[in-house]
Amino acid sequence: MNRRENLKLLFTGSVGTGLLLAGCSPEEQALPVNALLAGGTIGGRTQEEKERDQELLSETFFTEEERKKLSTLVDIIMPKDDESPAATEVGVVDFMEFIMKDMPYYQTPMRGGLMWLDFEADEKFGKSFNALSESEVITIVDEVAWPDKATPAYEGAVRWFNMLRNLTCSGYFSTPEGWKYIGYVGNQPNAWDGVPQEVMEKHGVKLEEKYIPQYLKMADRGTVIQWDDDANIIG
Repeated sequence: MNRRENLKLLFTGSVGTGLLLAGCSPEEQALPVNALLAGGTIGGRTQEEKERDQELLSETFFTEEERKKLSTLVDIIMPKDDESPAATEVGVVDFMEFIMKDMPYYQTPMRGGLMWLDFEADEKFGKSFNALSESEVITIVDEVAWPDKATPAYEGAVRWFNMLRNLTCSGYFSTPEGWKYIGYVGNQPNAWDGVPQEVMEKHGVKLEEKYIPQYLKMADRGTVIQWDDDANIIG
């Protein structure tokens, strides 16, 4: 089972259990640019909230070097495949940029972890993290991406990478592409074809034949059934 399948099971089996953040709903797909980053539907926010969102969006937290590090890592966590785009393609780094300003308590641990990447890269390869080859990056990631296998010396780095992974998934699965990948459709009416025939037979009951043609069909969802004074269906 690959990394994407593990993440898919996490979100379909226990949505929110391992998340640091709450996502947005499919009803917000039509919002203007940056609206998802600003925390919800425009109509559902007060004027003060909207002004604060715009203020946060106008500020900058990450440096270009930090954004490059994050872009490398989030695409390792959520890479592009045949079913969905990579994390950078759906704006996950922009999502993190907003969260750093909206929830300032993330700033110190996040920046500390990004600084650690350069320290570790220099220790192992004598260069900055952004100058590493793909295989060299994976060497560092493998040290912290698997908590059960990590050595005690990397305990703090493991916690940081867990935070990064949670933020990556929160951002990714707050997008239409993320919803599509896990099959999330939101609150939509469903079709019910009635009690299965084998269940009916097991309990010795059956549908009244005269009503079978009038049971709900998808094509007739908008039709309101009419009843006569004796509680019989008309039509």
